[in-house]
Amino acid sequence: MKNSVKYVFFGTGDFATKVLEVLCQNDFVPELVVTTPDKPKGRKMILTPSPVKIFADKNNIKTITDYSLLTTDYSLFTVADFGRIIPKNILNMPKHGTLNIHPSLLPKFRGSSPIQSFILSGEEETGVTIIKIDEEVDHGPILAQQEFSISNFQFSKYKELEKKLAELGGEMLAKIIPDWIEGKIMACEQNHSQATFTKKITKEDGLIDLGEPAEIIARKVRAFTPWPGAYFFANNKRIIITDAEEKNEELKIKKVKPEGKNEMVFADFLKGNKSTKLEKYLETA
Repeated sequence: MKNSVKYVFFGTGDFATKVLEVLCQNDFVPELVVTTPDKPKGRKMILTPSPVKIFADKNNIKTITDYSLLTTDYSLFTVADFGRIIPKNILNMPKHGTLNIHPSLLPKFRGSSPIQSFILSGEEETGVTIIKIDEEVDHGPILAQQEFSISNFQFSKYKELEKKLAELGGEMLAKIIPDWIEGKIMACEQNHSQATFTKKITKEDGLIDLGEPAEIIARKVRAFTPWPGAYFFANNKRIIITDAEEKNEELKIKKVKPEGKNEMVFADFLKGNKSTKLEKYLETA
C-alpha cells in the first residue's frame, strides 16, 4: 500500500511540517500539498512562505494555496495545523474523506491551542488523535488515539512538546492510512459531553502577574515560548521570561529578553536593573 495512496496534505506551521516529514520518511509522500499563502514577516515585512511550503519545495512536492483548484482525482485528504476552515464540499471530495491529526486526547482540548492549553492545565497525560473531519471543529469520529505522558519527558518549552506530538501523529497516520483505505478501521463517535475547548492565543495572554503561584508562571513560560512570550513590565519596558522553573513553590527565573535587547541571563539583567522586588526570583547557589 505504501507509495500507492494518492492523497493531499493540508498544513501550514511547524507541527504540520514535522508530521509531513515523518509521513515522507515512511514513504507516504503526498501527491500535492495545500498550504496558506506567503505572509509578510520580520521588521522589513518580507513575504515568507509557510514552513510546510519550504519543506515541500525542498522535497519536490507540488504545492498550491487555493484549495478550490482541487479535483476528485485523490482518494484521501489529510489535515494538520492548516489554520483555515475547509469548506464541506472540499472535505467530502475524496472517496475516503478527510482525516485530521490533532495534538490532544479528543474530545479534550478542541480548538486552535491544544498544546498550550494542555501545558497551562498542569495535566500529565496528553496525546494525539486522528479523526475524520466533519463540519464542526475537532468534532468528527475517532480513527486512532495514542496517549503520551509527559512524566518521563522533560521539556522546557512548547516547541519541544509540539515536535514530539507531531512525530507521534505522523507515525500514527502512516500506520493507519492503509487500513483506513481498505476499510479495516471503524471510526468511533467522540463522547461530546466530555468536550473541552481552547481559544486562540493572543499577545495579551502572555502578560503575567509575578504575584501568581510559581507553578502557574512556570507553565505560562513553557506554554508561551516562543510566542507570545510570558512577560512582565519593569521600568515601563516589556521583559519576556524565556526560561524559568518552579522550585519549592518559588519562581526561579533563568533567562529573560528585555524589550529591544537580546536574550540574557537573569543575573546579568539584574546587574543593570537594580530591583529588590526582582532579586528574589534569582536562583542562588
